[in-house]
Amino acid sequence: MIVLKNGKKVFPDELETVINRLDEVLECIVYGIPDKKDKNDIKLSVKVVYDKDVVQEKYPNITPEELETVIWQKIKEINKTFPPYKYIKNMILTDKELIKTTTKKVKRNEEIKNLLEN
Repeated sequence: MIVLKNGKKVFPDELETVINRLDEVLECIVYGIPDKKDKNDIKLSVKVVYDKDVVQEKYPNITPEELETVIWQKIKEINKTFPPYKYIKNMILTDKELIKTTTKKVKRNEEIKNLLEN
Protein backbone atom coordinates (compact mmCIF):
# COMPACT_ATOMS: atom_id res chain seq x y z
CA MET A 1 0.00 0.00 0.00
CA ILE A 2 1.19 3.51 -0.87
CA VAL A 3 -0.02 6.36 1.32
CA LEU A 4 -0.05 9.77 -0.37
CA LYS A 5 0.50 13.16 1.29
CA ASN A 6 -3.26 13.78 1.45
CA GLY A 7 -3.71 10.50 3.34
CA LYS A 8 -5.25 8.69 0.37
CA LYS A 9 -4.26 5.06 0.03
CA VAL A 10 -3.28 3.45 -3.27
CA PHE A 11 -3.06 -0.30 -3.64
CA PRO A 12 -0.47 -1.02 -6.37
CA ASP A 13 -1.96 -4.40 -7.28
CA GLU A 14 -5.25 -2.70 -8.25
CA LEU A 15 -3.42 -0.62 -10.88
CA GLU A 16 -1.07 -3.45 -11.90
CA THR A 17 -4.00 -5.77 -12.64
CA VAL A 18 -5.45 -3.30 -15.16
CA ILE A 19 -2.09 -2.47 -16.77
CA ASN A 20 -1.21 -6.16 -17.09
CA ARG A 21 -4.34 -6.63 -19.22
CA LEU A 22 -2.71 -4.65 -22.04
CA ASP A 23 -1.55 -6.97 -24.85
CA GLU A 24 1.90 -5.38 -24.98
CA VAL A 25 2.55 -5.77 -21.24
CA LEU A 26 4.14 -8.92 -19.87
CA GLU A 27 4.28 -7.66 -16.28
CA CYS A 28 4.55 -4.43 -14.33
CA ILE A 29 5.14 -2.98 -10.89
CA VAL A 30 3.52 0.20 -9.54
CA TYR A 31 5.51 2.10 -6.92
CA GLY A 32 5.78 5.54 -5.38
CA ILE A 33 8.72 7.92 -5.75
CA PRO A 34 9.24 11.20 -3.90
CA ASP A 35 7.88 14.15 -5.89
CA LYS A 36 10.65 16.55 -6.98
CA LYS A 37 8.45 19.59 -6.25
CA ASP A 38 7.30 18.40 -2.83
CA LYS A 39 9.55 15.98 -0.95
CA ASN A 40 6.66 15.07 1.39
CA ASP A 41 4.48 13.90 -1.49
CA ILE A 42 4.71 10.74 -3.56
CA LYS A 43 4.31 10.39 -7.30
CA LEU A 44 2.95 7.09 -8.65
CA SER A 45 5.17 5.43 -11.21
CA VAL A 46 5.15 2.15 -13.09
CA LYS A 47 7.85 -0.09 -14.48
CA VAL A 48 6.47 -1.97 -17.47
CA VAL A 49 8.06 -5.09 -18.94
CA TYR A 50 6.81 -5.36 -22.49
CA ASP A 51 6.14 -8.61 -24.33
CA LYS A 52 8.70 -8.76 -27.16
CA ASP A 53 6.69 -11.30 -29.17
CA VAL A 54 3.42 -9.35 -29.05
CA VAL A 55 5.20 -6.07 -29.85
CA GLN A 56 7.03 -7.69 -32.80
CA GLU A 57 3.75 -9.08 -34.11
CA LYS A 58 1.62 -5.94 -33.63
CA TYR A 59 4.27 -3.32 -34.47
CA PRO A 60 6.92 -4.97 -36.68
CA ASN A 61 9.09 -1.88 -37.28
CA ILE A 62 8.47 0.19 -34.16
CA THR A 63 11.32 2.07 -32.48
CA PRO A 64 11.75 1.90 -28.68
CA GLU A 65 10.67 5.56 -28.43
CA GLU A 66 7.49 4.90 -30.43
CA LEU A 67 6.72 1.83 -28.33
CA GLU A 68 7.12 3.88 -25.16
CA THR A 69 4.69 6.47 -26.58
CA VAL A 70 2.13 3.79 -27.51
CA ILE A 71 2.19 2.15 -24.07
CA TRP A 72 2.24 5.53 -22.26
CA GLN A 73 -0.90 6.58 -24.19
CA LYS A 74 -2.63 3.37 -23.10
CA ILE A 75 -1.64 3.99 -19.46
CA LYS A 76 -3.01 7.54 -19.71
CA GLU A 77 -6.30 6.02 -20.90
CA ILE A 78 -6.24 3.65 -17.90
CA ASN A 79 -5.59 6.67 -15.63
CA LYS A 80 -8.93 8.14 -16.75
CA THR A 81 -10.73 5.15 -15.21
CA PHE A 82 -9.35 5.98 -11.74
CA PRO A 83 -9.65 9.02 -9.47
CA PRO A 84 -6.91 11.64 -10.11
CA TYR A 85 -4.94 10.77 -6.98
CA LYS A 86 -4.34 7.28 -8.46
CA TYR A 87 -2.94 8.61 -11.75
CA ILE A 88 0.38 7.17 -12.81
CA LYS A 89 2.71 10.06 -13.59
CA ASN A 90 5.87 8.28 -14.69
CA MET A 91 6.77 5.14 -16.64
CA ILE A 92 9.90 3.09 -17.16
CA LEU A 93 9.75 0.67 -20.09
CA THR A 94 12.01 -2.37 -20.26
CA ASP A 95 12.22 -5.84 -21.72
CA LYS A 96 14.05 -7.25 -18.69
CA GLU A 97 12.01 -9.40 -16.30
CA LEU A 98 11.24 -8.13 -12.82
CA ILE A 99 13.18 -9.62 -9.90
CA LYS A 100 11.27 -12.64 -8.57
CA THR A 101 11.36 -15.22 -5.82
CA THR A 102 11.59 -18.93 -6.58
CA THR A 103 7.78 -19.03 -6.43
CA LYS A 104 7.59 -16.39 -9.20
CA LYS A 105 6.38 -13.55 -6.95
CA VAL A 106 7.85 -10.12 -7.67
CA LYS A 107 10.36 -9.02 -5.04
CA ARG A 108 8.78 -5.57 -4.63
CA ASN A 109 11.30 -4.22 -2.13
CA GLU A 110 14.33 -5.25 -4.21
CA GLU A 111 12.77 -3.99 -7.43
CA ILE A 112 11.84 -0.61 -5.90
CA LYS A 113 15.28 -0.27 -4.27
CA ASN A 114 16.91 -0.77 -7.70
CA LEU A 115 14.54 1.74 -9.30
CA LEU A 116 15.21 4.43 -6.70
CA GLU A 117 18.98 3.98 -6.99
CA ASN A 118 18.92 4.63 -10.75
